Order: sequence, then structure tokens, then C-alpha cells
Amino acid sequence: MMVKICGITLLADALAAVAGGAQAVGFNFYAPSPRYIPPNDAADIAAALPADIWKVGVFVDESAEAVLRTAAQVGLDVAQLHGSEQPEQYPQGIRVWKAIRVGQAFTLPDNLPAEALLLDGPASGEVFDWTRVPRGLDKLILAGGLHAGNVGEAIAQVHPWGVDACSQIEASPGRKDHFKMAAFLKAALAASR
Repeated sequence: MMVKICGITLLADALAAVAGGAQAVGFNFYAPSPRYIPPNDAADIAAALPADIWKVGVFVDESAEAVLRTAAQVGLDVAQLHGSEQPEQYPQGIRVWKAIRVGQAFTLPDNLPAEALLLDGPASGEVFDWTRVPRGLDKLILAGGLHAGNVGEAIAQVHPWGVDACSQIEASPGRKDHFKMAAFLKAALAASR
């Protein structure tokens, strides 16, 4: 199972995530976010990580050109798109994960040419009703309010390809609580076995 820690802004947090078994770390390039990181800072962190750790960039309604520019600068493996981007606007030449918030009016698009689909809560840090996850999705990443106390149940119910945690394992926005993060990683990896 792919386990991702998102909202990384500090090298110490990224290294602790990797040490705990994370396969991917996420950098948020959406400027209004409290977890925003400038591409230069993300590049410094990415350069210090093992090559086999996926570096994921979170983007909201950026042009394909801007995404590719940042991806090249930072050394990203994946672009995670969180806005209203349509498939024809996806950047070419980089893996794309499309994020969709599961709110009241949640529906899956018919044509989704992304490597993976990330289902997130209706707002940052909110869990959604996992019974609403459509069955048979090839590469599904579950996000939204996940922490050590609920990730095992989430994995058992949904059987996702990956899980993603951010706000529930923080000491403050953009700063990870290493104890909570380690507990989440341990619980996620144990549940996936």
C-alpha cells in the first residue's frame, strides 16, 4: 500500500515520514494554504530524500506549464491536482493524481485519465462517509481526516491503493507531530498487510 504524508514544509518532518515507512511526501504549492511551501524550499527538502520516495506536488487550478515548471524545479514525481482542472488541461510528461472532494453532490467524472484518483473530505481534515466510495476503482487514494485511530477501519472498508494524511497528524499547520505521524504510519502499514 502506498502511504503518503502531505503538507510537508520541514526537512525534519519529511525525514521522519520516510523513517516511519511513508512511500510518498506531498508539498503544497497552493499559496493561500497554511501548508504552502515555496518551490525553492521544497526543492531543498526533495534533494535530501531517498530517490525512491515519491515527491508529490499539490496544485490548485495551475496551468499545465506552471505545474511542469515547478515539477522540474523541485524534482517532483507526481502532480496532484486539487482544482477544477479538466483532463485536457492536465500536464503531460508527469504522473497525475486527481483529487476530488466528497461532499453532498459528489459524482465521479466519466473520463479521468489520471494515474490515480484521490478522494478527500468535504473540507480540510474532515472524514467523509467511506460507503460512498465507488467499488472497482483501480488506483484509489483515500484522504480526509485520516489518523492512527481510523486509518485501519478506512483501509478495511475501502481497500484503497493508497492513503494520505495531513492535518490530523500535525502539531500546527505545516508542522508535523512526529508521534502522531509515526502512529498513523504504523497503523496504516499494519492494516495493509
